[in-house]
Amino acid sequence: MTSAPMDGGGTIAGRTVNELMHSLRRHRPVFHSEADLQHSFARVLWELAPEVHSRLEVRQGASGRAEYLDLLCLGPSTRTAIEFKYFTRGWTGTAGTPAEDYALKDHAATDLARLHFVRDIARLERFCHGSDQNGLALMLTNEPSLWTAPVPGRRRTRDHAFRIHHGRELAGTLLWAEGAYEPNTCVLRGAYDLAWEPYSELGGAGGEFRWLAVHVGALTSP
Repeated sequence: MTSAPMDGGGTIAGRTVNELMHSLRRHRPVFHSEADLQHSFARVLWELAPEVHSRLEVRQGASGRAEYLDLLCLGPSTRTAIEFKYFTRGWTGTAGTPAEDYALKDHAATDLARLHFVRDIARLERFCHGSDQNGLALMLTNEPSLWTAPVPGRRRTRDHAFRIHHGRELAGTLLWAEGAYEPNTCVLRGAYDLAWEPYSELGGAGGEFRWLAVHVGALTSP
């Protein structure tokens, strides 16, 4: 029988994600890269909760194909596994404290962004074991098509089942191109309601950033 996830709790080793993201955007409304986001997030977590220890690029599993977790947060009584995605469209400008110049790359392939984010959720379902561990898949982007629902009646794209727009529920078996390419099939054991939150508004085309957090709890039998 398929297992169901416990409530992920919306926390990172006891700290709420909203609290962390609010603190992060005060000084870093935008990032140069995904690695920059990971490092800055870990630093803010340490500033707010010095009792929580952060570890980057942690190998999961003792044998077989190596898999690496972006960030592992070790709290006094809980631990949180985090996967990050920072998908950008082109944007240039000056922002932050202290002020910095940014020139963001246009990643373009939104279908692959959706696929990789959903895969992160599935990976976290595998990594989270026991009531003292949860997971978080976090995406930050300035690409509106990721948080916007597709236009009704438009032809279905190959990533239709992997859409992550605001208000969507992700659950069950997700087929790439309606099953035409089996290697991209993704199976989720939990059901996840997606709610995008505003992050920063920097002006100009591509200047609006939003974030999405999906919380994954330890799996238990229903």
